[in-house]
Amino acid sequence: MKIVVAHNFYKQTGGEDQCVAAEIAMLRAHGHDVTFFSLSNDEIDAMSRPRLAAETIWSRRSHHALRRLFSTVRPQIVHFHNTFPLISPAAYYAARAERVRVVQTLHNFRLICANALLFREGHICEDCVGRSIPWAGMQHGCYRGSRTASAVVATMLGAHRALGTWRGEVEAYIALTHFSRAKLVEGGLPAEKIAVKANLVYPDPGVGSGRGGFAVYVGRLSSEKGLETLLAAWSRLPDAPLLKIIGDGPLAPLVEREAGANSSIQWLGALPLDKVYAEIGAAALLVAPSRCYENFPRVLVEAFAKGTPVIASRIGAMAEIVDEGRTGLLFRTGDPDDLAAKVQSLFADPERLPIMRAAARGEFERRFTAAVNHGRLMTIYEQALASAPRTAAAVPAVGRVGSP
Repeated sequence: MKIVVAHNFYKQTGGEDQCVAAEIAMLRAHGHDVTFFSLSNDEIDAMSRPRLAAETIWSRRSHHALRRLFSTVRPQIVHFHNTFPLISPAAYYAARAERVRVVQTLHNFRLICANALLFREGHICEDCVGRSIPWAGMQHGCYRGSRTASAVVATMLGAHRALGTWRGEVEAYIALTHFSRAKLVEGGLPAEKIAVKANLVYPDPGVGSGRGGFAVYVGRLSSEKGLETLLAAWSRLPDAPLLKIIGDGPLAPLVEREAGANSSIQWLGALPLDKVYAEIGAAALLVAPSRCYENFPRVLVEAFAKGTPVIASRIGAMAEIVDEGRTGLLFRTGDPDDLAAKVQSLFADPERLPIMRAAARGEFERRFTAAVNHGRLMTIYEQALASAPRTAAAVPAVGRVGSP
């Protein structure tokens, strides 16, 4: 199959970028002809605010570039991951003009929430779910703490909802979990177009030893990820095991202070992927303390691949991914005492950890291998190709006044 994969990279590399790379490698390993189209948010620094706003709503540059690419490559499918902000929804219309079927993976809640997290001021927020325009997101400055920037995102969402872009210009959406799918449907996306396919880790990193005697956190150092809960839990643990924290982000100064004051906490900063895998594989367990609705943290699949049990927040999709008592444990979201108790219970029961390790690896082999993922993705592609034929349409009015 000829496939174009398109992705707008973030300034700080994260799990979503790694998922895109893994999926491209998996597709190529299965014999598909994959062309990669990408833009990077590093370009934003050189843009004026009016130009960035226009690009976010409709990027003529991306529209033209993708039409040229589609006319040259002639793919059957274009698979978008992140289009925000520089690729923009104009990309879907470029595909339609060249009669290419569109698949869009929804790695977050961007299409129903200005900040893409359904999380505001330290708590879950669904004020904009199901709204034609996310007014609350503008009022609270949910995108980057700016009402002006939030208004741009809200305009993009509202304009393309009014145009029917989300319903008419995408053949198939991919949600990463059933929980995420339900939220997206509640937010107004067409249920009949949303399939569920999990993230994958490719190539298989292999099983780790689990003999390091420590716990590990891997991810962005930010409030919605539950860093304060994690650090507070470790301060409550008597004879606390070593906690290794891998990653960077806005709460890095807090993590650095806590690591300096508590010898049981070690901050390793951002690490290359091979070293991340080595640490996860050696860890007795991985902690995922998020306070927000995670779509599907890639690190959970990485932990299962290495045979490492997970202690995760009992919230959203986390409770769907971690089978409590078998592949890990769940704790009350935002409760450091409950997290500390769960950590202590596993470290106090060394006979249980090997059983959980085998179950975690078995879960990976059953649900998250490249073969399983490829089969599911091909089914989604085939359904997209079987949808009603697309005819070229005129550029909507928003595109005629979009970015230069």
